[in-house]
Amino acid sequence: MTVDRRSLLTALGVGGAAVLAGTQRAAAQDRAGLNGAGSAVSVDAWPARAHIGAHLPPDWRALRKRLGSRLVLPGDPGYSGYRLGFNQLNDGQRPAAVARCTSAADVQACLDVARGHGIPIAARSGGHSYLGYSVPNGGLVIDLRLMSQVHVRPDGTAVVGAGARLIEVYTALAHAGRLLPAGSCPTVGVSGLTLGGGIGVLARKYGLTCDRLVSAEVVTADGRLRTASPGSEPDLYWALRGGGGGNFGVVTQFSFKTEPAPGLTVFSLGFPRGSAASVIGAWQEWIARAPFEMWASCQVAGGNPPSARLVGCYVGGQDRASRLLDRLVAAAGVRPTRRNVAPKSYLAAMSYMAGCSNDTLSQCHPVSEGGRLPRESFVAASRMLGPHPLDAGRITDLMTGRRGVDLLLDSLGGAVSQLRPDATAFPHRSSLASAQVYASATPSGRRATTHTVDEIRDGLARLGATGAYVNYIDASLPDWGHAYYGGNLNRLKAVARHYDPDRVFAFRQNVAFA
Repeated sequence: MTVDRRSLLTALGVGGAAVLAGTQRAAAQDRAGLNGAGSAVSVDAWPARAHIGAHLPPDWRALRKRLGSRLVLPGDPGYSGYRLGFNQLNDGQRPAAVARCTSAADVQACLDVARGHGIPIAARSGGHSYLGYSVPNGGLVIDLRLMSQVHVRPDGTAVVGAGARLIEVYTALAHAGRLLPAGSCPTVGVSGLTLGGGIGVLARKYGLTCDRLVSAEVVTADGRLRTASPGSEPDLYWALRGGGGGNFGVVTQFSFKTEPAPGLTVFSLGFPRGSAASVIGAWQEWIARAPFEMWASCQVAGGNPPSARLVGCYVGGQDRASRLLDRLVAAAGVRPTRRNVAPKSYLAAMSYMAGCSNDTLSQCHPVSEGGRLPRESFVAASRMLGPHPLDAGRITDLMTGRRGVDLLLDSLGGAVSQLRPDATAFPHRSSLASAQVYASATPSGRRATTHTVDEIRDGLARLGATGAYVNYIDASLPDWGHAYYGGNLNRLKAVARHYDPDRVFAFRQNVAFA
């Protein structure tokens, strides 16, 4: 969900990391983008495209005339930093150019120069794509991070630049007394989160981020700036709500319907080793029956034996939250070794979930931008649970002996389940929870770690969790088109082919290739 391991574990006081996937996936979410296959598939393997002039490089000088120093080429000052994404395992990627755009017109100019040359093109918001698509080797990065304005209108509509990070969105909305349901990782970009669906800590009460999308300004492959809304480009509007980033164009601005921000209660519970199966089983039954106001993530740390913990957020007061947690503890039959429940404002709760409770807004940014948050090096994958609980004992077996690997079960249901699977492009409306498998990895250990993560991912599928979350994009995911999009796949393919017939935005898991 854009709930990342680092921020959630920080909230629990344990440390860790992971994140939501920019245009592709998120916190153990995008493994497809972050890692490769079981044998570390190269993220450079973009589909070949036959274009007249594809053998010729783009005219970067023409783009330089428009962007000036905001077009960053190899050898230019700042290139070594601007080329990097969030996952350090992708640091070998070297884009041909990074265009730091400040307007939709800049994006149009980028496409006018690059279109027809067969080079990879990727829009970057937060840079968290698990596949490294936000830093395509030899391609053009359309960096939107300078387009980060957030304006809240009197009617509560939030107009958000495509480069805004979640902490920036939360801060601006909180100052206006409003909220938007979204993820926990503070540096994830709003674009990738929304376009893949937007699983988050308030989803059970307020729905997915994409459910709140009123309209979007989009530059399509032909260079046209279009407005996607229920009354304008309705098929594109449908596809942008869960169809995945990078498939249909470059979104430059979003408009969201927000809600008044109430008081919230955050909580964390730690359970003793050896109790994971009891906690997982009780949590699944409990969250399925919980009021929409309750969201909770059940997190299993691999080991001998595995251990379980809970972190979450309740829309309402501390007393009611505590009573609901008492029911879970009683059902599990296990006394927590650690329990913290605290009321917080909307912004304080989001900062808590982000692991930034004691930081200023500027500190809750990447180190590369003057903040304190480090980049990370990890492998991740995902599955989507079905509508019914999985066998808790077999889940625990999957995590037994897997030291250094975490399984994050992030609750869905509630408001998410109130829409039909085809109401938006996000198909997993009946899912009980998303499952993120996350493991820190070094370059030398990437292959072995990927193999372990894939084994857990495939084991979950054998238990019945056959779907996957496109924001946790996964290069080796079997039958990825149906896993991400279910029954919405054919319609999405038709939309992608309509708006990008020449495959300008081609990448390995572009929906048109599914």
